[in-house]
Amino acid sequence: MSYEIKKAAVLGAGVMGATIAAHLANAGIRSVLLDIVPFELTEDDKKKGLTKESPQWRNRFAANGLEGAVKSKPASFYSKNLKSMITVGNFDDNLGLIADCDWVIEVVVENLKIKQDLFAKVEKLIKPTCIVSTNTSGIPIKDISANFGERLKERFLGTHFFNPPRYMKLLEVIPGEKTKKEIVEFIKCFGEEVLGKGVVICKDVPNFVGNRVGVFDIANAMKIMVDKGMQIWELDAVIGKGVGRPGSSIGGTMDLVGLDTGYHVMNNLYEAVPHDEMREYYKPTDVMQKMMDNKWLGNKTKQGFYKRETTANGKKTKLGLNYSTMKYVPFEKPRYDSVSDAKKYEGAFEQKLNVLFNGKDLAAEVVREYLCRNFIYAANRIPEICDDIPTIDNAMKWGFNHKLGPFETWDALGLKNVVETMKSLKLKVPKKIGDMLKAGCETFYLKKDDGRYYYDFETKSYIKIQENSKIIYLPSLKERKKIVKENASASLVDIGDGIACLEFHTKMNTIDRDMIDLIYESCDIVERDFAGLVLANHGQNFSAGANIFQVLIAIQQGDWDLLDQLIHRFQYANMRMKFCEKPVVVAPAGLSLGGGCEMTMHGARAQACGETYIGLVEVGVGVIPAGGGTKELMVRVTEGLPAGAVESGLNLQPLYQKVFENIGMAKVATSALEAVELGYLRKTDGISINRDLQMWDAKQAILGLSKIYRKPSPALIPVMGENFKGMASAILYNMRHGNYISDYDVHVAMKLADIISGGYCAEGTFVTEDYLLDLEREAFLSLCGEQKTQDRIMHMLMKGRPLRN
Repeated sequence: MSYEIKKAAVLGAGVMGATIAAHLANAGIRSVLLDIVPFELTEDDKKKGLTKESPQWRNRFAANGLEGAVKSKPASFYSKNLKSMITVGNFDDNLGLIADCDWVIEVVVENLKIKQDLFAKVEKLIKPTCIVSTNTSGIPIKDISANFGERLKERFLGTHFFNPPRYMKLLEVIPGEKTKKEIVEFIKCFGEEVLGKGVVICKDVPNFVGNRVGVFDIANAMKIMVDKGMQIWELDAVIGKGVGRPGSSIGGTMDLVGLDTGYHVMNNLYEAVPHDEMREYYKPTDVMQKMMDNKWLGNKTKQGFYKRETTANGKKTKLGLNYSTMKYVPFEKPRYDSVSDAKKYEGAFEQKLNVLFNGKDLAAEVVREYLCRNFIYAANRIPEICDDIPTIDNAMKWGFNHKLGPFETWDALGLKNVVETMKSLKLKVPKKIGDMLKAGCETFYLKKDDGRYYYDFETKSYIKIQENSKIIYLPSLKERKKIVKENASASLVDIGDGIACLEFHTKMNTIDRDMIDLIYESCDIVERDFAGLVLANHGQNFSAGANIFQVLIAIQQGDWDLLDQLIHRFQYANMRMKFCEKPVVVAPAGLSLGGGCEMTMHGARAQACGETYIGLVEVGVGVIPAGGGTKELMVRVTEGLPAGAVESGLNLQPLYQKVFENIGMAKVATSALEAVELGYLRKTDGISINRDLQMWDAKQAILGLSKIYRKPSPALIPVMGENFKGMASAILYNMRHGNYISDYDVHVAMKLADIISGGYCAEGTFVTEDYLLDLEREAFLSLCGEQKTQDRIMHMLMKGRPLRN
């Protein structure tokens, strides 16, 4: 049987339920969001004339949940307009709305009886093909489904989303004993391709995989902190990015998640796993108990392990909790030789980790003990919680933002080396690890000519990892000699089917001369030898814009001709892509700012990741976009105008005011969909929710385009002349006198207005793209010559944030 999901129902409109519904909307899935009816009318309800029959009152919990998702930070929706895809209601009046749903997800309170009672009603209403799941994080699937009919058991499983659902990649799928394999496979595929998730298949055991291993990781670190008499800021200085953990480390992560959440998960695990050899680690410490008693729950209560205060002179300071005195105290970030040595070491993360692990100070001791215990615990959980090591590794990367999973980390440090360390720490090495070494297997993962393999504890052999044919991995292609052309900043790679991919690899993929040169060369090569070109990379950010350090050096040396040449060359590299004889599809993801945004806008199409943060932000350093960004926004807002509209007196002000505001206020879209609303992307551009599949989607877009592609004709853009400058001047006057902007902001904004106005042209004049590029370049260079712009660029380089002056 084939399955599809076009409409879903989410039962339970708390934070998790509402944000799951929001992410379904992000993926284009309509849903019904239901919750209980409130218990009693409040006095405020009565004053509003509400009764117990009023839908506004009866649907309150679901409506409030939806509004919470709309207002949430970070945003749960790609666009607030997606709210319209969700229908709210209540269990008493509206449960019948689930009758035509393809998927019903239960997200009510963690109470077995409440879940069973609700499912008893659901079972009578759903259609025979409806898939039903629970988002429980702790109650066994077999207990929830105990009273189900046999047919429903076949279509029932656990689907455990991690919070917040839009941003956390992990989706745990937990089949029941009777769940059909085809249902499990469908939900896995749907989760990956439609919802953009990384899916792991778990066994029906307490807290499944992610929380079972991840919570131990945190509990282990906390115990080491207490055992070694360290404070939280000392622990966080060690267990951070150096060992592949998020920058929030342990204390910051607990504050972010909420101490109450961590406390309850630990307590539940302590009760649920009586035979776990490390069970005592789950028992919340006295420190956590005191923090719970004091309601110091983290960010939600504005104090947890850390607290921010404003001093008498207005300076913000960060305090840490001294758990010995239970008082917040100022602290300085501790310095450890092994941490510093690892950070300074020139090499990959794995090499830096080895420097830290093999250090001689307290930090290195902590890291060895922390990682070794984690490794042993993870190894001992197979086959209890899952059948293979990639499942645990992926769960920790996708659900806890670890750089590497425990077995990948173990490989990075050397299996034998770590085992010797375990013995020196008097830790019990799992028998399966000893058997593995006796068999001559010294890594958990192997790379062979035909792919990647993992060690299987049951068969004591290596098993090939099944690769997703839709994932294009550039390093693998490079190993197979698929590089067509490369330099220090970029590589052109053959990704098959007649398509080439231009990959950037500078720091944060900032744009420099070498990258620009390869854009030109790539277009030449593609026109001759390929069907199309993709611009994409695996970096966290597509491109953070121009290399402003190079710009500053040129300014300081007074080499204006060189700077002019560099800007001109970047402008026309973008134009080369736009007018390439073969289609160019740009695939932005993460930060796509300034020049990164400009490159995106010059492709024949964009295939943006849903999590794309794109905008023209140059005013933050006192300049304007000069790579064609201003010009291209002007093209986009006018390209659909009816013939003769401008000559007939069409008012262009509303169109160009949007361009002026986008650039002048440095508006950054917080999703690809919001980028469409702001005009950085077109409605015809594609959106990939799963970053892993984005390059494949871009490739498919080119294969479709290449059969019918014809390069665009150069645009003629109507301008407003002095009338636009007058409008801009009035807006800026009000903003300046409201003290929203500085005098220099006004100066920069008027340079922008000069470009949008078309310079000294009469209203209704049509100008060329080249003409606007000249205006952009002239404005950019003139602003670079001003001291305040140079101060802003220097401040950005030193502090990493704009300077207002």
